[in-house]
This record gives sequence, structure tokens and C-alpha cells, in this order.
Amino acid sequence: MATLDVQRLLDRAQALDGRPLPGVRMTEAQFDAWCGEDVRAEWVDGEVIVMSPANSRHNRLNLWLLGLLQAFVEHHDAGEIFGIEMQLRLSSRRSSRRNPDAVFVARARANLVEETYIDGAPDLVMEIVSPDSESRDWRDKYIEYEAAGVREYWVIDPASQRLEAYTLTRARKYRRLDESQGRLPSKVLRGFYLRPEWLWQSPLPKLATVLKELGVR
Repeated sequence: MATLDVQRLLDRAQALDGRPLPGVRMTEAQFDAWCGEDVRAEWVDGEVIVMSPANSRHNRLNLWLLGLLQAFVEHHDAGEIFGIEMQLRLSSRRSSRRNPDAVFVARARANLVEETYIDGAPDLVMEIVSPDSESRDWRDKYIEYEAAGVREYWVIDPASQRLEAYTLTRARKYRRLDESQGRLPSKVLRGFYLRPEWLWQSPLPKLATVLKELGVR
């Protein structure tokens, strides 16, 4: 395979709004070697999807969520939290390398965590929808994560102020979790919930305040 110009691919990706780059195909090994720390890209059945840089709103919300999840999981000694720096390697209906915004791996399943990626379906995935990722997050990844056995999938869409979460049933199909008393609770992380109103505030609420409500002091 010819050497690929990273900046040229990034420029092309921005014009494509996150759609697969036409004519750019790689094996998983080639993608692994090519995709360095400076490139946020995904690989789906040989196709390369280079994502545009996230905007400031997305970044702030992502950091806030990771901080909240990390503190909660650490308090309960429940497992590990990872961000976009760790790829998710899935093999179900199709093979892929994804870059979720937040991932939870339960302590009992720590064997999934490799040096640079998570090898298999984690317990929980959160995706923050960007303008270039609406179809990927709401449709493509929903289907993919369900087929791979991701136990819980959360989708956060700041533009439409829409928050939804799905739990995997015994039939291995997603069922939408119900909001109760202004809270959307997790079934995987017992005691954890999000109030949708938290996510749309500017600035975002103080983590200490939210953690206190969640029982983490």
C-alpha cells in the first residue's frame, strides 16, 4: 500500500463530513500501523473513516462525562473508564475499529483491555453526536454495538438536546431505557444516572455537585 498523506486525508475527510474516504481501503494491520495519536479515525470492513476535529462544545462535554464516570467508577471500584484514545475492536456482522467518546469495562472483564485497544464488547459505550456523526451514532453504531453485545449504549446529541440509552436484552436486542423523575438511570452502572438538563447547561454543572447527588463524596 502506498504511503498515505495524513493531512491530505484530513482535508478530504472534512469535506466529506465523516463519510468513508472513497478509494481508501486498508487491512486492519495496515490501519493499526497508519493510525497514530494525531489522527482520529475509524476502520469498518476495510473502509477508513477520518473524523473531523470535535468542536469546543463537544470537547467540554466529553471531558465532563469522562470525569464524572471516572470518579463514580473509582468510588465503587467497578472497573475502568476510557476515552477516545482507546480504540474499540469489534467483530460481529462486520469487523471494525471504533473510537467511542466514553467506554466502561467492568473489573471482572479487564482481560478485554489491550495496550492500545479494547478487544471485544465493553459493558457500556457513550457517544456524543457531532454534525458529521449523526448517522453513525444513531444508526450504524447502534446496529453494530447491538450485534457485538455491548451491554449498554448511550447517545448524547447536544444539537437537538436529545439523550437516549439502550440496554441489551436476553434476546440480544436493544431496548430503550426509560427516564424516571428527570433521571436516565444505567442498568450496568448501578446507582449512576444522568439528568438530561445537566448536559445542555452552559457552563456545565460542577462535577462535585453532581457527584454529591450520585452519592460520591
